[in-house]
Amino acid sequence: MRIHRHRRFQKPKFEIQEFKANHNILAPEVRVIDDEGGPLGVMTTAKAIGLAQEKGMDLIEVSPLAEPPVCKFADYSHFKYQKEKEMRKQRAQSKEVEIKGIRLSMRIGSGDLQIRVEQAAKFFEQGDKVKVEMILRGRERAHSDVARAVFDDFVKQLGTHYPIRVEQPLKAMDGRMHMILARQT
Repeated sequence: MRIHRHRRFQKPKFEIQEFKANHNILAPEVRVIDDEGGPLGVMTTAKAIGLAQEKGMDLIEVSPLAEPPVCKFADYSHFKYQKEKEMRKQRAQSKEVEIKGIRLSMRIGSGDLQIRVEQAAKFFEQGDKVKVEMILRGRERAHSDVARAVFDDFVKQLGTHYPIRVEQPLKAMDGRMHMILARQT
């Protein structure tokens, strides 16, 4: 069995934000919000940590970019769990748009073209984008105008099913022509 040494690792799409708590907060002054959500005002970090410990809670920096940073009284483990739960819910609700491919040829018949149009319409129903491509072989490369006509006919027929927009116009390179289409919302 082959060992893949140079496999690229993908980062997770939703990174969980790290929150500073208690003595890890470096700002000299912070704006404090109590555990019920009421503002307590601006105070030194040491005083805010003391108040949080009196209530048996942690001081958590929720908005580090604000001036001064905003901190909240809460149980750190419960707060972190709630944020992770929100991220999981957000990840479950998001759908990644895929690009599906459809390949045409210069000598495609009208029946085959209609099947490709129906397949692209199904991809649009699923919320995906469609990459339409054509590989030009041999003498076909000299007749790119015929290939453009096939693309135009495909887009025109597909436009009868759904309103579409061209995400990437028709490009030709090295005997290969392609364009990316998406359903207009």
